[in-house]
Amino acid sequence: AMEELDGGDTIFDYTSSLVEGCRLPVKMRYGDEWPLAEIVSVKEVNGTVYYYVHFVDYNKRLDEWVTEDRLDTRKVQYPRRDGTTTGTGVSTPSRKIGGGGNLTVPQSTSSRPSSPINSELVNGNAVLAAALQKKISRKRKAPSVNNEPVEESSDQTSPSVPRLTGSMVPHNDDVVTRMKNVEMIELGLNRIRPWYFSPYPQELINLPCIYICEFCLKYRKSRKCLERHLAKCNVRHPPGNEIYRKASISFFEIDGRKNKVYAQNLCLLAKLFLDHKTLYYDTDPFLFYVMTDLDERGFHIVGYFSKEKESTEDYNVACILTMPPYQRKGYGKLLIEFSYELSKFEGKTGSPEKPLSDLGLLSYRSYWAQTILDILIHLKPTVENERPQITIMDICEMTSIKKEDVISTLQNLNLINYYKGQYIITINKEIMHNHYHSMEKRKIRIDPKCLHWTPKDWSKRAKW
Repeated sequence: AMEELDGGDTIFDYTSSLVEGCRLPVKMRYGDEWPLAEIVSVKEVNGTVYYYVHFVDYNKRLDEWVTEDRLDTRKVQYPRRDGTTTGTGVSTPSRKIGGGGNLTVPQSTSSRPSSPINSELVNGNAVLAAALQKKISRKRKAPSVNNEPVEESSDQTSPSVPRLTGSMVPHNDDVVTRMKNVEMIELGLNRIRPWYFSPYPQELINLPCIYICEFCLKYRKSRKCLERHLAKCNVRHPPGNEIYRKASISFFEIDGRKNKVYAQNLCLLAKLFLDHKTLYYDTDPFLFYVMTDLDERGFHIVGYFSKEKESTEDYNVACILTMPPYQRKGYGKLLIEFSYELSKFEGKTGSPEKPLSDLGLLSYRSYWAQTILDILIHLKPTVENERPQITIMDICEMTSIKKEDVISTLQNLNLINYYKGQYIITINKEIMHNHYHSMEKRKIRIDPKCLHWTPKDWSKRAKW
């Protein structure tokens, strides 16, 4: 039934031996590509076997359940004890599944290192229940923190000091949290397929769709239940203070302590589309800035960012998300621009919390490049017939972008040159043309005159 090939790959004519940890080519949902994928989990529903696959070298949001017809079973790589894959599976240890059956499968080993485990921060009752239901009994060895590029706060060494490390600490990357658990959500007029795991209540995740009120973000199990809720819910905008409005765009500032239920529901919703975010049920240390678009029905959530009331690392953003229906329309840059506008009002520089998601990093790099180039291109010389001069600190003060981010942006754009004993910035016509073209696309911008906001000194604990 199988034939070994040169290089350790094995040709299979059947799928019964496919188990967690196996790697093989899998057809993607869209297009005709068959990239290498790893089987994360296997389940059987009404006689049909489904495989949850992660496409190697692709983002986890593309992970999904597939059936046998999308598997190329001619080349299967088995997992080995040391976490690498081989075609034979000879050295793979076996473990029993279930209580009384004789089925043995190779021990599943994740293709990526797990993060240091802190189940209290991630799991909640939903994850715990899911873990028990899946009968996950093995403990995973946690590697050192160096495996994940996470900024650690010095406050962690003192248990008496409140934790102020933000919301992107390393989290448990077990088989439960690696898998999407919500099939679909309905938010307002949009049906959205989630990208990642989020610990919604266990009784909801087995349903074909979770229905969410787009104004208060409470979730319901059916459209009928949501309609009953909407008949009683007279909220048409987020809670908190509206601190910005221009045309149809508004920003609401929400205190995670004063509006705890809304903040927790926002975190649950955001976790569906943010991989690195660890969900906190303690939202007290955070402020949430929700961007909305106004029409005759109300203020519809477009995106948001959260921010620590007191950041030890000068972070001006903890988590940031544009809702999928509004992505690729310029709203992401608007959120980023607004976060820096707040930093300008505070009179300090800021930077987003690390690690950034792949899409987040692209958005920030683009925003930094456009903002800094705009200053450099329009810079006027102080003395006539001389080249204009500017320092890194000048750029930081004008933009509130942190020094490290300014320097990395100039380096990424290859603008810095060393000439006759000094650093000069050279901008060619192609860079200028591309900049003008990209700025023309930014139809909506933040108008500082429309921001009505006074920063608070959160170091005075009584204000919490």
